[in-house]
Amino acid sequence: MTAFPPTHRLRHAALALAAVAVGALSGTAALAEDVLRSLTAFPSSDNTTQFYSRFAEAVNERGKGIVRIDVVGGPEIVPGMQQIEAVGRGVIDMTFGPISYALGSMPEADAWVGSDLEPTVSRANGGFALMQKAAAEKLNIHVLARFAPAAPLHIYLLEEPARTADGQLDLTGKRLRASPLYNAFYESLGAVPVSIPVPDVYTGLERGTFDGLGYPPSAIEGWNWDRFLKYRVDPGFLQSDLGIYIAPAKWSALSEDARRILSEVAIEFEASGYTEWQKLTADVNARFEANGMKVARIEGEAGKAYVDAAHDAVWNRLKASGSPYADELRALYFSR
Repeated sequence: MTAFPPTHRLRHAALALAAVAVGALSGTAALAEDVLRSLTAFPSSDNTTQFYSRFAEAVNERGKGIVRIDVVGGPEIVPGMQQIEAVGRGVIDMTFGPISYALGSMPEADAWVGSDLEPTVSRANGGFALMQKAAAEKLNIHVLARFAPAAPLHIYLLEEPARTADGQLDLTGKRLRASPLYNAFYESLGAVPVSIPVPDVYTGLERGTFDGLGYPPSAIEGWNWDRFLKYRVDPGFLQSDLGIYIAPAKWSALSEDARRILSEVAIEFEASGYTEWQKLTADVNARFEANGMKVARIEGEAGKAYVDAAHDAVWNRLKASGSPYADELRALYFSR
């Protein structure tokens, strides 16, 4: 047996202790909880942000010791319209917001807007997987889930709208706060779309700088815009396009158990959220009416034509984009 000199023995012991420490750290890392730092496109007062917070809480409860979502803020940290790009570049682990914010880079985002099916249907028939594929190719993001599609848009106005001879809405010359998603539809009604950031809408309504907007009622309540809006146009049209997006490198780095828990909870919230948002939409509209808001209803064939025109504007735009997925997405996300 070789006898080491005292200094050599000390050095050998130190190396042994270091090896044990590294092994302990490696074991700790292997068992460490995966953490995703998340932003939201809208502030915490928004109803959909609150729904997402509940999703995060459910993941954290079920994934205790395995995976945790830390919702660290919203558009005050990174502007909502820039968050998906930040996720794609790996600057942010995760975000929740409209996929249409990336419409310029991913025309397939229109599929969520133009859909008339429940998210469970499009997940089962392969539509969701196709959207995941398109988003991975175009935006370099992993799409985890789609939330709250049962929050249709309604047009809300400061004044009672005019009608055409056949009972259709006539918004000739009216300025509507819009986004590129709805410009073509609004223009078909004679309206003039204007681009105004969401945080500036309250001031714009207060000053009367535009005549109305199209937005989900559940989201309007969170922004207090109903203080100024006097008329709601029925029926509602299209679907909301809110989703959860994760940086691919972060998704790949998660443990198998972490990915499983995130996916399971997301699917559960997709299903429950659809039903919940139908009820929430009805409840919010009832509150608006109780507070004096009037309903301008488009009846019969005119109402059907109104909704069809909104969907046609979206699906025609997707087709015109040249997306190789346009026809398949329409078949998987739209019933007619």
